[in-house]
Amino acid sequence: MGLTAKSTGFSAAGGDIAVRKNSPDDKIIAFAGNPNVGKSTVFNALTGLHQHTGNWSGKTVATAQGHFKTKRFSYIPVDIPGTYSLLAHSAEEEVARDFICFGGADAAVVVCDATCPERSLNLALQIMEVCPKTLVCMNLMDEAERRGIKPNIELLEKELGVPVVGTSAHDKKTLSALTEKLDKLCAGEIVPAPRRLHYIKPIEQALDILTPAVEKITKNALPPRWTALRLLDNDSSFTAGIENFLGVKLSENEEIAAALEHAQNLLAENDITADRLKDRIVSCIMLNAEEACGDAFSAVPRTLSRADKILTSRVWGFPIMFLLLILVFWITIIGANYPSELLSKLLFGLGDWLSELMIKTNAPEWLRGILIDGAYRVLAWVVAVMLPPMAIFFPLFSLLEDLGYLPRIAYNLDRPFCKCNACGKQALTMCMGFGCNAAGIVGCRIIDSRRERLIAMLTNVFAPCNGRFPMILTIISVFFARKASGVWGSLVSAALLAVVIVAGILATLGVSKILSATILKGEPSSFTLELPPYRRPQIGKILLRSLLDRTIFVLGRAAAAAAPAGAVIWLLANVRAGGAPILSYITSALDPFGRFIGMDGVMITSFLLGLPANEIVIPLAAMTYMQQGALSEIAPAQMYELFTQNGWTWVTALCVIAFSLMHFPCATSLLTVKKEAGGWRWAALAFAIPTVCGVVCCAVIAAVGRIFTGV
Repeated sequence: MGLTAKSTGFSAAGGDIAVRKNSPDDKIIAFAGNPNVGKSTVFNALTGLHQHTGNWSGKTVATAQGHFKTKRFSYIPVDIPGTYSLLAHSAEEEVARDFICFGGADAAVVVCDATCPERSLNLALQIMEVCPKTLVCMNLMDEAERRGIKPNIELLEKELGVPVVGTSAHDKKTLSALTEKLDKLCAGEIVPAPRRLHYIKPIEQALDILTPAVEKITKNALPPRWTALRLLDNDSSFTAGIENFLGVKLSENEEIAAALEHAQNLLAENDITADRLKDRIVSCIMLNAEEACGDAFSAVPRTLSRADKILTSRVWGFPIMFLLLILVFWITIIGANYPSELLSKLLFGLGDWLSELMIKTNAPEWLRGILIDGAYRVLAWVVAVMLPPMAIFFPLFSLLEDLGYLPRIAYNLDRPFCKCNACGKQALTMCMGFGCNAAGIVGCRIIDSRRERLIAMLTNVFAPCNGRFPMILTIISVFFARKASGVWGSLVSAALLAVVIVAGILATLGVSKILSATILKGEPSSFTLELPPYRRPQIGKILLRSLLDRTIFVLGRAAAAAAPAGAVIWLLANVRAGGAPILSYITSALDPFGRFIGMDGVMITSFLLGLPANEIVIPLAAMTYMQQGALSEIAPAQMYELFTQNGWTWVTALCVIAFSLMHFPCATSLLTVKKEAGGWRWAALAFAIPTVCGVVCCAVIAAVGRIFTGV
């Protein structure tokens, strides 16, 4: 087994879905399953492709493919997004459904949770209708046994009519059993006879009317009974996909139209409306899943564990979350201080050497200024400030994810979000935003309702990303924890930072409530959130994926924005008009507005120029205050003196922190909103909403501050 990069461009496609093959004989296998059943872990174990896997639902929002070989076949497994049903509502469920139906897979492997088989078999039974060559993989067998659940694989295989294998994703022996059965299935040695889904009598009668007409069109391309049920279900987007796949217009076929009308009239006579039909179908599938389990599983009563009773309780849930937040930030601050200082000296020293090298080679002064004093120095600051805390924060975040604590946070926050008429899943996307707002915005695909998805995207910026953490932390350390040294100082900084984060969460809830009562009116939708079992974290994988998937990705994005921004800033600071730099005219023009909201023109300019990357706001302000044409290294003690000499007080510092928390997203996040929401008007709203909130908040802080200071 192993991942191969070779590709000859062969494809098996349905609609717009394509899979690359290494040879025409490769077998395409769809890997499907509910979120959080270990599907991607099984996929990774077979292929060696270290795809990012998370211990909470909704992580995978696109397909991934790999390659592995057995003694008999070469396989192309495709890891599709986790879904609970083929009756898709969200974007990720549509990806899973469309690949199963139209992706040209030779067989399907449905990974199920042996600790909760009824829910998992709900999806397996639906896939078996579309793809008879299905292998059911009952994963997490070790956890099932620990809970006193004893699966009877042979009996379950008989009930389902397809091959079943029990696995523990980290046990190679069980994975070998999986590949052996997969070989036999693909070789035709195992002939599946999938259990047929049965529905209540009116639905069965409606299917009997419609199926013969549909069969004449679908032939062997799609199961006629299943296609007829989709037509009855009246999912217009999926019907269009079926028509595109078959190359015919079902809606224009007179026989199908007449049969469909007859079937719908029959359902109406039995008081089954379009909405009730969906509910009846789901209920019937669940009953079929329970019947299929039969005596194959001897289960124990499911109750909350002692840990969950504490972590999700109304009394202790939120205090524990807050204390854990302080702990994560404290470790990040303590661990990042020395590496940041060391990296800063190293990078700025390298910048001095590069500058001297350009002088010796007689490079034009303007070119040296743009490249070294502008682009390089700003880039060096961003790397020195961002890299150490990210290299600590992201692994800690991944550790909580692997342990299974993030779903508990989402569970605790579900009630507040629902009270704001938003979706509880927004808690998950908000958590993702703490790493990168652009990633959090993309993660909003897991929310079914477009209205709630838009609310989540427009408010994700209130979760301060790793680009704003250093800025907020710097101001806290310089102004509010300056006199506290050592461990005590870092604890004070961490506690204050946690308070700021809580303020961001409250802002998210408040703005979500306002949006749901105004431009995005509606009722909150319900959703099922699984509390996965606590698992032993895999430290090696945590470090690998947190450093590669998150730290390097976010740092690369910031660096790509910081270098060009540095060049532009150098030009503004060094190109003169009327005897003064252009930058000074901009700061002077913005100064009255800046004073009104408790800051000054320099800070407003720095925030605006920091649109490409928030990490450069503080260094820009320092450069402007020092009236230097280039950014230079500056210690925290010097920063305090510099800022106070330019009129800063504790009120100014509070306003800067507040505006750092609530202002327009970075350029990358705005572009992501435009792409995900489908238009510039939503990107404009994503810019305007937090900025207005920040301006109002700062104006209030400044007004109250003037009362206390008398300034």
